[in-house]
Amino acid sequence: MSRLPKTDSRQVADRLKLGQTVEPEGFDSVTVFFSDVVKFTQLAAKCSAFQVVSLLNDLYNGFDSIIEDHCVYKVESIGDGYLCVSGLPTRNGFAHAKEIAELSLSFMEFVNKFRFAPLPRERVQLRIGVNTGPCVAGVVGLSMPRYCLFGDTVNTASRMESNGKAGYIHLSKDAHDLVAFKYNQDYETRSRGEVIIKGKGVMETFWLIGRKQSSFPESPVNQHIQDRSDSSEQIPDEDVEKNEALYREYIRSNAA
Repeated sequence: MSRLPKTDSRQVADRLKLGQTVEPEGFDSVTVFFSDVVKFTQLAAKCSAFQVVSLLNDLYNGFDSIIEDHCVYKVESIGDGYLCVSGLPTRNGFAHAKEIAELSLSFMEFVNKFRFAPLPRERVQLRIGVNTGPCVAGVVGLSMPRYCLFGDTVNTASRMESNGKAGYIHLSKDAHDLVAFKYNQDYETRSRGEVIIKGKGVMETFWLIGRKQSSFPESPVNQHIQDRSDSSEQIPDEDVEKNEALYREYIRSNAA
């Protein structure tokens, strides 16, 4: 798999460091990724504050190392929420759908093996949401400038995450259709059916089950998701509320 060309990302970072202007830019098609640690509040309640920091550092160091092998830009992490995107600032045609599909599966593989020493019996689980569409990216703020994403594509990706399930990769129809059209030989998806999404109404959504064995002989995520694909697990209201609060915080911080 090709490593991300860092030129555009470095140019953005260098200009920010120098206090130079980075003009907002529109992108016709990107794929946005949101993830969240399921029941993080309960996990954190069993740890000291220092251990919570250590837990997030261990997770994010693992995530960041995975991102290095993909054409993906990490936007930021907010608490236990993680936001990244492919297709900007480096345009990559429609490959952003595959990059995020691969990243999502790699993150799931990582957390399936992840153990935190202070809580050896606790299993960390992710809920991932993915959406594809147009987006605007630009730098916000003067004293602490940040490269941020704007547009309904980001909002829908957040909704996919908050309305997903533990251990699942939840795709919007737009994300699914691009994966299915361009990379049907590589990935297995399954319709979740119609779901009521706050602020969106009824949407047909999909699960990314895993890599097809013919393309990727070893795929430890596949069986894990297939075993649970018929689960009727309900999403706790407090999880949805927490995730939407994180997204609101992201929007507020961008507007500051």
